[in-house]
Amino acid sequence: MTESIVKELVEAGVHFGHRASRWNPKMAPYIYARKNLIHIIDIRETVRGLLRAKKYLTQVSVGGSLILFVGTKRQASESIEREGLRCGMPFVSERWLGGCLTNFRTVRSRLGRLEELEALRSGEELATYSKKMQSALNREYRKMYRNLNGIRTMNRLPECLVVFDPKKEKNAVREARKLGITTVALIDTDCDPDEVDLPIPGNDDGIRSIELIARHLADAVLAGKAALPARRDGGETSAAAPDKDAADVPATE
Repeated sequence: MTESIVKELVEAGVHFGHRASRWNPKMAPYIYARKNLIHIIDIRETVRGLLRAKKYLTQVSVGGSLILFVGTKRQASESIEREGLRCGMPFVSERWLGGCLTNFRTVRSRLGRLEELEALRSGEELATYSKKMQSALNREYRKMYRNLNGIRTMNRLPECLVVFDPKKEKNAVREARKLGITTVALIDTDCDPDEVDLPIPGNDDGIRSIELIARHLADAVLAGKAALPARRDGGETSAAAPDKDAADVPATE
């Protein structure tokens, strides 16, 4: 299994980091070498981080908790939306709304306005408004749909945040840390690994790299969901706290 994951990671270019001049020294343990002024990420560390994250996400989904996928950069947006929908978890793929976690109740209340606009658009009432008002309402709807549609199903705070590039999504990571929400993140060589609980060192700019990691993490969520009915029959348990130095992840050669 590990060998097939390594092959997938290499083919997707997950091991390519940023230019050496842009690196964060805290990423040194995850860097294998420097080639043509580019840092090469140690693929063994990527596999360890990925397997550890998958194990934790499976535990979280088995417990019936929510996992919020966050990736708003252009390269990540489509993959995050697709994988979030596939595994039935909320996602933010366009823009992180300030207070999405720390001011959760207010953000949730905005969904009522979105549903109101959808009902208006689907009926005949919209036609009774002036052209200018119709345009304004449609503009408001598009903006709200873009920002809120992915978190419709988030009726409570998530147990975990899955972030693609914590440097770009620093506001999301900050809110999660403030509330004690576990963070899993794909981190490149310019990121600070201390900012997240379960780092997955890897290329967070390449579309294929992001797609691959997102797919693996979504598969872990689906695996946990598949075990959920059996777990409920036998009594629910909450997810264990993540261990950044877990020793049960196999090393690769």
